[in-house]
Parts: sequence; structure tokens; C-alpha cells
Amino acid sequence: MTHHLAQINIARLVAPIDDPKIAEFVAQLEPINALADEAPGFVWRLQSESGNATDIAYCDDPFIIVNMSVWESIEALRNFAYKSDHARVFRDRAKWFERMGKPHYCLWWIPAGHLPTVAEGRERLRHYQSNGATPYSFWFTQPFPQPADEGVCA
Repeated sequence: MTHHLAQINIARLVAPIDDPKIAEFVAQLEPINALADEAPGFVWRLQSESGNATDIAYCDDPFIIVNMSVWESIEALRNFAYKSDHARVFRDRAKWFERMGKPHYCLWWIPAGHLPTVAEGRERLRHYQSNGATPYSFWFTQPFPQPADEGVCA
């Protein structure tokens, strides 16, 4: 496998991360992150010393939080996102996050072993917001295949 799938998603909190309105979400961070860490096809996730990414800045807005991860395949990420206990938390997102007016997530292929930065994810997301699905950034509904290996003879 020469490429892995990177994902970024951002969300704008309805209150500060330490506000009681967000407490239910914060309480689920550790178990859901542990579930991801053990999920088939999981490679990496963005996290600080806190064990999650809620204190990693995406932009100047302190209410916007970022989540990034790397997976072996689209199927592995899809299974985690929509068929594991993560789906339950995902369904409740309106309790903790504002509705965003444009896409707040995207996927892209990276060389295996590469760990994407927040700046890279922000660039991919902005491209997706401006251009829709392309091989540069896309979503589950319009996926693109892994890039072909260059210089490999069959």
C-alpha cells in the first residue's frame, strides 16, 4: 500500500470547550479516540499532549476545533465513522456544534508514512470548499482512487 487516506473535519462549538453545554461531548472524546486507535485500518490521528486535538488551533477562531486522521482506506474510515459507536456521537453533533454554511470536511490521498499538518488539511479543505470534489480533495460521496504508483513495472 503506497498511499493512505487523510481526513480533516472542523466544527464550531456552540460554547467554550469548558462550558457545561459541551461537557457531554468532551466526556466522549477519550472513549471515541480509543475506539479509533483500535479500529481496523487506523493509522494516525492528530492529538496534543492532552490526547485529543481540542487545544490545537485550526484558525484564529477559538470556537473552531479540528480533527484529522489517517486511514489505510476509504472503507476503513467509512466503517469507523458510520458503523462504529462513533456514529452515535456523530448523530448528536447538533447539541455541541453550530451548523456550518459550507463543507467542513474532506478527504485526500497521501503517501504512506506522511503525517499531514493542520496547514495542509486547511489547504485541502479550502480547495474542496471552492472546487468541490477533485482528486486533490473529495468526500465519501464522490471518492477518487488512490494515485497510481509511478515508475512501477508490472
